[in-house]
Amino acid sequence: MRAPRELVDLPYASHLEAHAGGGLERDEDYDVVHFREREFDEPDAGNARFTESAFTAVKLSGGVLRRARFNDVWLHAVQFIGTDLVETRWLDAEVVNSALAGTAVFGAELNRVAFFGCKLVSVNLRDARLREVAFVDSVLRDVDFGGAELTGVTFPGSTLEDTRFDGARLKKVDFRDAAALGIATGHDCLGGATIGLAQALDLAPAFARALGVTVKDR
Repeated sequence: MRAPRELVDLPYASHLEAHAGGGLERDEDYDVVHFREREFDEPDAGNARFTESAFTAVKLSGGVLRRARFNDVWLHAVQFIGTDLVETRWLDAEVVNSALAGTAVFGAELNRVAFFGCKLVSVNLRDARLREVAFVDSVLRDVDFGGAELTGVTFPGSTLEDTRFDGARLKKVDFRDAAALGIATGHDCLGGATIGLAQALDLAPAFARALGVTVKDR
């Protein structure tokens, strides 16, 4: 998917019901719910389940959604600021023009998830599992993929700055269409990824250092 869908294009759009109000609840089931123009301050919604639901212009400040499940969800203009998303499960999710800042997502599972025009800043994805995930026209700054498993992940049009891949396991990961490939650490763990020639030349000094190779000009 190279372009995000509109709300009306969702197969369950006509069945969506507006959120009744109040806060998010732990262990709650949210089926076919539309959260629109809401702010949740320090929500406590661990183990909540969101199915065929949509989020529009929603801001979550802090709080805990640990082990929550997001199945077939659509998020537009959503902000996660310092939110605990540890060990969450995401399946067939679409995140559009949204931001994650200072967010803990380690140990999470993301399957068939697409980020369009998003900004991820200081996001901890350590030990997460990403399968068929696309970061499209997004910014990933100070994102930590340490120990994560990435399979079939792509970055078309995206800018990576100070990303870390220490101990990561990559398979069929394609960086070729990234707008910028700024990797701070973990160059020795990029086996299984595909990069372009220009990217390889830019990363050559870091690859040499990772291999313990000294490069000197006579």
